[in-house]
Amino acid sequence: MISRLEARWGRFAIPGLVQILAWMQFLTLILIYVSSPEAQITFIRFLQLDPDKLMHGEVWRIFSHLFIPRTFSPLLALIGTLFLVFIGRGLDEAWGPFRVNLYVLGGALCLTAGALLTGFQGGGLWLLESLLFAFAMFYPDREILLFFVIPMRIRWVAILSAITLIFYAAGEPDLRWPFLFGNLNFLIAFGPAILHSTRQRAQVMERRARFQSAQQPSDTFFHQCAQCGRTEVDDPSLEFRVTDSGDEICDRCREGTTPVSPPAP
Repeated sequence: MISRLEARWGRFAIPGLVQILAWMQFLTLILIYVSSPEAQITFIRFLQLDPDKLMHGEVWRIFSHLFIPRTFSPLLALIGTLFLVFIGRGLDEAWGPFRVNLYVLGGALCLTAGALLTGFQGGGLWLLESLLFAFAMFYPDREILLFFVIPMRIRWVAILSAITLIFYAAGEPDLRWPFLFGNLNFLIAFGPAILHSTRQRAQVMERRARFQSAQQPSDTFFHQCAQCGRTEVDDPSLEFRVTDSGDEICDRCREGTTPVSPPAP
C-alpha cells in the first residue's frame, strides 16, 4: 500500500524533512534567546501542542510543537542538531523522502491524537527519539563518537536512550502517555518486522536444537573395540588395550593380538 502511495504522491515529498526540523529547532532557540522573557513565554506557548486551542482551529500546532528545542543550552542544541541532521540523511538514504515524510507525519499525528485523548502537552523530543530508533533499525552497527570521545554503535545509543526514557516514564506518570504515543509510529512501522524476526529466530533455534539432539549420541564413550565394536558403556567390566596398529581391542577380543610394548626404561 505504501509503495502505491509513493508511486502516486511521492513527487510531493519534502526531501530532507528531518534536517529541516533539526535546523528549525535551532532557529527557534536563537529566536528565544534574542527575545525578551515575556516574548519567550508567548512564543513557546504559540508553538505548543495545546489540545484546547487546537480544537478551536489553531491547526498549526500539530507540527509547530516539533520546533520547540529539546534543550536551551546553545552547545547541546548545536550538537543535537548536527546529530539529527546525521540521522535524517541516513533515513533518506535507507527509506527515501516519501517514507521519511510519512513517518514524521504519522508521528506528529500520533502525538496529536494522544494529546487530544489524554491532555498532555506535546513535544518534539518524543518524535525525535523515534527517529533515532528507526535509524538504529537500519544502521545498528554504525559507530559515532559519544561526547566526541567514546566510540559507540548506534544500537547501544538507541538502547540506552530507550532505557532512560522508560526509567523517566516509570517515575513520572505524566510522561507515560507521551512516551507511548510518541513511539507509536515506530511500533507501527517496525513492530510487525520485529515480531516476525523474533518468531523466525526462535524457530531456527528450535530446529537447530532438534538437529543437534538427533545427531548427538545418547551415551558418550571413550573406548571402543575395533573388532566387536563394544564400548565401556556396553560393558563397564571390559578392559581395553592399544595394539601396535593403534586400534583399541577389548580383553575379550585380545586373543591372537599383541598389545603395545611398554616403552623401555
